[in-house]
Amino acid sequence: MTPASKPFRIAFMGTPDFAVPALQALHDAGHEIVAVYSQPPRPAGRGKKLSPSPVQRLAETLGIAVRSPVSLKDETEQAAFAALDLDAAVVAAYGLILPQAILDAPKMGCLNIHGSLLPRWRGAAPVQRAILAGDTETGITIMQMEAGLDTGPMLLKAATPIDDKAAGELTDELAMAGAELMVQYLASPNDFRAEPQNDALATYAKKIDKQEARLDFNPSAEQVERQIRAFNPLPGAFFEFQGNRYRILEAKIIDTAGTPGTILDEHLLIGCGSGAIQPQVIQKAGKPAMELKSFLNGTTIPKGTLLQ
Repeated sequence: MTPASKPFRIAFMGTPDFAVPALQALHDAGHEIVAVYSQPPRPAGRGKKLSPSPVQRLAETLGIAVRSPVSLKDETEQAAFAALDLDAAVVAAYGLILPQAILDAPKMGCLNIHGSLLPRWRGAAPVQRAILAGDTETGITIMQMEAGLDTGPMLLKAATPIDDKAAGELTDELAMAGAELMVQYLASPNDFRAEPQNDALATYAKKIDKQEARLDFNPSAEQVERQIRAFNPLPGAFFEFQGNRYRILEAKIIDTAGTPGTILDEHLLIGCGSGAIQPQVIQKAGKPAMELKSFLNGTTIPKGTLLQ
C-alpha cells in the first residue's frame, strides 16, 4: 500500500467484513489510527458465545484500542470522541447513526466508504438492491458525511461491473476497492473537489428482510436468478419441500416453459413466470452446500411437485 504523503490522525468506525480491508489499508499506509469504533460483540454460533466483530478482531491484532458504545448520543461518548483530536474519522458499515456532534468533531469531518455509485442506492443494502434491480454496474463512493442518510457530497467514485456476481463476491470486491479509494483520497485530499448529490436521482436500498429470500417463481427466470445471487451468502434464497428448507446458492437460466414453481424434470428444473432455472449449488437446512449432481444422488423432488 502506498504510504501516506501526510499521515493523518484517524478514528476508524466499522463492523463487518466489508470494513476490514479499509482498516488494514489505512494502517499499512501509515496513518495514525488512534481508536477503532465497532459494534459490541454479539452472540454467535451454537453456544451463543459473545463474538467480536471482524473489525474488532483486526484492530486487536494491530494493537489498536477498540471502543464499542451502544450509542453515540450520550454526551460523555461525544466528549470522549472529541478528545481524540482527530483529523478525520473513516466510516465503513459501522451500524450506528452519527450525531451532529460526532460529525463535527474531526477537522476533516467523517468520511464514509459507501458500496454504491451515489446517489444510486442510499441506505443499508446497496449491493443486494443493485443486483435485484438488474443494474449492470455498481461501485464505491467516498463521501463527506452529513446528518442525512448517505446524502453528503461525493469526493471520489469508482465503478465496477456486476456481471453474474453474487452479493458475497461483489461485496468483497467493493471492500477492496473502497480501501484503495480511501487511501488514495487521504494521500492528497486537496486534489479532489466535493460534488453535491442530485437528490432527484436517489434510490433507497432498504435493509434486507429475511422473508424476501423466500423464492417466488412467478417472475421471470432472470429475476429469480438475480434473487438467488442477491441473497448469496445471506440470508440465502430458499424454497420449502416436505417441511424442509432448501437454499439455492447458484442457478442457471434455462430457456424453456413450465408452470411457475413446478419441478419440470428429474434434474430439478424449476418453471418460472417466463423461462426456468436449474439450481447448480443447493443446500438443505443443517447440511453442507452441494453441487446439483451430488444433491440429486441423495434427494429426490419428484417431477410435477409445486414448490412452496
